[in-house]
Amino acid sequence: MSELPNPKPRVVICVGDIHGFVTKLKNLWSNLERSIDRSEFETATVIFLGDYCDRGPDTRHVIDFLVALPSRYPRQKHVFLSGNHDLAFAAFLHLLPPPPDGSPFSDGWKEYAASEEREGWFNGEGFENMYLQGRRWSGKIKDKINTVKKTEYQGSIYDAGPTFESYGVPHGSADLVKAVPDEHKKFLADLVWVHEEDDVFINTEDGGKCCKLIAVHAGLEKGDVNEQLKLLKARNTRVPKVEALSGRRSVWDIPEELTASPTIIVSGHHGKLHTEGLRLIIDEGGGFKDRPMAAIVLPSQKVIRDTDVLAK
Repeated sequence: MSELPNPKPRVVICVGDIHGFVTKLKNLWSNLERSIDRSEFETATVIFLGDYCDRGPDTRHVIDFLVALPSRYPRQKHVFLSGNHDLAFAAFLHLLPPPPDGSPFSDGWKEYAASEEREGWFNGEGFENMYLQGRRWSGKIKDKINTVKKTEYQGSIYDAGPTFESYGVPHGSADLVKAVPDEHKKFLADLVWVHEEDDVFINTEDGGKCCKLIAVHAGLEKGDVNEQLKLLKARNTRVPKVEALSGRRSVWDIPEELTASPTIIVSGHHGKLHTEGLRLIIDEGGGFKDRPMAAIVLPSQKVIRDTDVLAK
């Protein structure tokens, strides 16, 4: 751990869950551009924390916006993490790498088979060797209300109906595979499950510190961090549910072994804005239309929202 160097450290921007709200995304991006020195913004590392699809109405336009960023801002570094929703979307489109041990995706259904009827897993064209989360994502859940969120399900357990509709097909239709442009398929296929950055600076109560940063959609579990990172970097689909992308309490805290050498862990996913020490959770919107979309800027830890009204 070292003090902040001179000149100023590079800017790292971490953008929370987007969930199909393209107007919020554009407003947030404009506010980031206005809030950060121009030269620093143009050379910033921008890490998108995942969940680009579902719930909001504009998934197709969200991905259009994200795909265009490298050409619009060629000096920025863009990192696109997979969220659990994006993983499921990619699974439905048959874009995920096969399990490294050669087993079929159908082996992963068994552990969760008791939920198949209630969640109405997809049984249409192409389901025979589909990763579990793709079947759940495109299924038709029998329950009408999500009792945890007090919201109405939009088609499936993932609220995937609006994503299908944004591509002009009804929820649960196998025609989505043809409707999604190749450029979008490449974007989804290339999403990483974890990203590491060295020498990221963060302002704390004890001053400016230089840390390692690990970005992962939900977080890391207690236990062997190196083994977790190995599986995430390999995008190992042998596991039918990836806890680092979809867990809750199990991935909330920083694993103890990472506290010896200061490590920032930044995630979205949790439907909250939580910044405590080096654990950063940036998902103020949670996919709700009436809540703001947020990003955090390092080293300052300044939170920028799409709803901020900034002077031009």
